[in-house]
Amino acid sequence: MMGLIQRIAGDESGVSVTELGLIAPVVAVMMMGTMDAGHTLYMRSVLDGTIQELSRDSGLEDGAIQGKQEAMDANIASRIKLLHKDANVTVSRRFYRNFTNASDAKAEKFTDTDGDGECNNGEPYIDANLNNTWDSDGGDAGQGGAKDVSIVNVRVTYKRLFPVTTLIGIPENVDMTSTTVLANQPYGEQNTYTTAQTRQCND
Repeated sequence: MMGLIQRIAGDESGVSVTELGLIAPVVAVMMMGTMDAGHTLYMRSVLDGTIQELSRDSGLEDGAIQGKQEAMDANIASRIKLLHKDANVTVSRRFYRNFTNASDAKAEKFTDTDGDGECNNGEPYIDANLNNTWDSDGGDAGQGGAKDVSIVNVRVTYKRLFPVTTLIGIPENVDMTSTTVLANQPYGEQNTYTTAQTRQCND
């Protein structure tokens, strides 16, 4: 009996398989996590590079033309989709008359009659940029015109490449945003706003 116990105690057959079974899942998760992180960093690099090109092209004289903007937006989306075909790409633009206004991004003044901190329920506000909408950042939608300061924002969302979210507790989707601020080319005289109008906030 003692001999049998000694033989069993000294038998190391199957140890390698057992160790592999314990280590392999950890190594696999680490590899998938590393590759996913690398892909995310590369996506960020491509996004930051393409938005710089997009903002420069948008600041040219024909950059405010709707068809031209749609073509530029489609181009940046196609580049992102080369890295992830199911990525959702959203491009938005806001413009201001100068860099100071863009930096401050102050909301248009309104009278908060009900004290809820929101412009609603027909409360009066000062429409400084005359776009018939209360703007929480004081800006206006679109690329603007000559010499205006435009903020171009690109948001990209997609599901991660590898199923590591439940294993290491990270979000299932990647959500990244890149923003650039650039003055449009001085291809003409800059527009100016006329006298501000008092309007009413809508729900």
